[in-house]
Amino acid sequence: MAHDAASHESSVKRIWYVFFLLTVLTTAEVILGIIKPTFLVEHKFLALKFLNWIFIILTLVKAYFITWAFMHMEGETKGLRRAVVWTAVFLICYLMFVLLVEGDYIHEVYKAGYVKYNF
Repeated sequence: MAHDAASHESSVKRIWYVFFLLTVLTTAEVILGIIKPTFLVEHKFLALKFLNWIFIILTLVKAYFITWAFMHMEGETKGLRRAVVWTAVFLICYLMFVLLVEGDYIHEVYKAGYVKYNF
């Protein structure tokens, strides 16, 4: 019985740790989104602003911790962990890259006046 209590306490501690970590990362994202530091907005890397790269990286870190802690991946075999986590990471990276690059292109088309805002 004592083992169950220790296991429960460990699980509660882990949940609070992940909750605190996700709160800190989300707060950092919100603060960066509100402040929008000039350096991060003006400079680009691979067609995306540095600020967008920071958002992508922080989002992937949060997704990793959610998968690791709340889907109980730390107890699974290495192959299953990699199959789940790396597939999700790849798909999220790909989706975010496509959406941001295409969104930037559409913004530049409207900004240059090739197409008028009609909505």
